[in-house]
Amino acid sequence: MHYETRMSDSDALMWNIEKDPILRSTITAVAVLDRRPDREALLHRIDRGTRLIPRMRQRVIGNPYSIAPPRWEVDPYFDLRYHVRFLNAGGDGTLRDVLDIAEPMGMQGFDRARPLWEFVIVEGLEGDRAAIIQKIHHAITDGVGGMQMVMTMIDLERDPAPTDEEMPPAPQAEHMGPLRRTADAFGHVRRRNLGIARRAGGNLVAAASTAASHPAAVVSGLGATAGSVGRLLAPTPTPLSPIMTGRSMSFRFQTLTFPLPDLKAAAKAASGTLNDAFVVAVAGGLRRYHQRHGTDVESLRMTMPINIRTEDTSDVAGNQFVPARFIVPVAIDDVTEHMQAIHELVDQQRHEPANALVEPLAIVLNRLPTTAVTALFGSMIKGSDFTTSNVPGAPIPIYIAGARVESMIPFGPLVGVAVNVTLLSNLDDVHVGINSDMAAVPDPEVLLECLQESFEAVLKQA
Repeated sequence: MHYETRMSDSDALMWNIEKDPILRSTITAVAVLDRRPDREALLHRIDRGTRLIPRMRQRVIGNPYSIAPPRWEVDPYFDLRYHVRFLNAGGDGTLRDVLDIAEPMGMQGFDRARPLWEFVIVEGLEGDRAAIIQKIHHAITDGVGGMQMVMTMIDLERDPAPTDEEMPPAPQAEHMGPLRRTADAFGHVRRRNLGIARRAGGNLVAAASTAASHPAAVVSGLGATAGSVGRLLAPTPTPLSPIMTGRSMSFRFQTLTFPLPDLKAAAKAASGTLNDAFVVAVAGGLRRYHQRHGTDVESLRMTMPINIRTEDTSDVAGNQFVPARFIVPVAIDDVTEHMQAIHELVDQQRHEPANALVEPLAIVLNRLPTTAVTALFGSMIKGSDFTTSNVPGAPIPIYIAGARVESMIPFGPLVGVAVNVTLLSNLDDVHVGINSDMAAVPDPEVLLECLQESFEAVLKQA
């Protein structure tokens, strides 16, 4: 995988808006293991991973006057003991006990003087099992990239044959003085602007040729692009939900598990995709939750990361997604009809012209004062009711330090919404991580019941 020395402008935007802590982008995941991992082997594997994956030893360093995105620089004080910790589950050693440990971890902001990740290995679960709580900042990567990083630290068998490969050397920290740092920032801006100019030149030639032969199409295309950008940046300060309106820094982690073949079969029965079935189940669960509170809603505003990775960017570390926001129906009783409606809406979002302009727009927005851009994004995001995200997991058994991964449960960041529901597949199961803001959903157990009922209704399609 290719790692740039600087954040992309869109990643820098995500980093900067954390001036408002409700907009933090912390990803948490819980891997449940069938037994205690070998501590020495686990620490060796993680140490090796930090030497192969630059981001695991790099911290974020800002630039003078914010003329360029922050740099990723090796932490000269890197200490594996800070990032990897062991503790006992306590209680009855249930998954709920693990989630109770994971919640405050997810609520806490990162130490910005260190690399942006932490692992906590929880031992003493029932049946002598264990779990690994993984906490990582979204500025490092998205869900797809995160799975790629995890795969560099796992084995495909419980007891792999020993190898004679040497431990890679630790990356060395490079000190940059103020003058060199400023010159480097100006150099980055100049190279970036030259790249933009070259691409723009080629686009202008193509556009001129098109305009000469199809002027009406050009005018129509410009109008469509302007409208798409307007939809991407439009303020939506008020949620559509009449009850999930509160926002706070406290949240609740919960999880559901369903058979992957059954959910795929339900989607196929409606000529939809796994993601269509997933979104319909979440939408139906939220409708049920509102009905439990004596109100009904026709639609809610959803945020969904649209993956924009291409063949050219598939090996580039960092985020490769567009945070699409759009209104989805939640009150369509027929599951097939509901899935078809969701499919059309998501497909429309995938083809929005503004998707190709995320980086140029981020360059412009990053030039604004941090307070202004934070307020802008707060007005855009806090009016969304919920987020859904679908992350492909491992289709084969995977092991960590002699322990088999039984399940991998993702908890996506709220970033101003009331509920984030993330799906991750693992072998023949899908694990659904539910992250709900306690100010918006004060009774998370009721929400869990509603989502369970809705998923079961979708599975009946099969």
